[in-house]
Amino acid sequence: MGEIIEHIPIITTLFSIYFLREIYSHYLFRKKAYLLWWSIGVLTFGLGTLSESINVVFGWNGINLRYWYIVGALLGGFPLAQGTVYLLMKKRFADLSSLIVVSVIIIASVFVILTPISIPEGFDYKLTGAVFQWKWVRLFSPLINLYAFVFLVGGAIYSAIKYKKQVNKEPRYKGNVYIAIGGLLPGIGGSFTRFGYVNALFITELLGLILIYTGYRIIKLDKHKGR
Repeated sequence: MGEIIEHIPIITTLFSIYFLREIYSHYLFRKKAYLLWWSIGVLTFGLGTLSESINVVFGWNGINLRYWYIVGALLGGFPLAQGTVYLLMKKRFADLSSLIVVSVIIIASVFVILTPISIPEGFDYKLTGAVFQWKWVRLFSPLINLYAFVFLVGGAIYSAIKYKKQVNKEPRYKGNVYIAIGGLLPGIGGSFTRFGYVNALFITELLGLILIYTGYRIIKLDKHKGR
């Protein structure tokens, strides 16, 4: 069973490619900033699960670990959340928050690249930042992920509540509920990785992306019907 779960990132990567193709086409048609950020979010999501796939198929190595930590733990859900910021907030706030958070991610990424790696005895060679000698490097990701959680999940909940109160907006209400749950799941899985349960992340990543895609499709189709 464990070996099957370890291969889930391959499925997630393939699904993210399918999702990226659709949402990027949507961006090219609408040319909206939030769609661009969501496209980047799906891309980085797929890049993260690609690194997990590489670890399963080709084995562990330090370069892939650092790559995984940057695109998965640091970038994580930030681009998707930032798309929601551009959708719901004023452009000035969205631009400023983009500058600040991206700067933090760049600085943190440099430290991830520079930190020495220490392999403990009995290491299972799964992807985890626990092997970084500079333990403080791991303090960046909770802050970035908290920001992503507030705006991705919080934004979806806010939109769901708003549409729940409106007439004939049930599809958009349901779509945002799916997005909220989908945005929450990878964060839950990610918290398990800090205690060594990496396989939990593989499951929640796939389920989360499927739910986000489902919510996106429901809202997109409802908007087309309203035109």
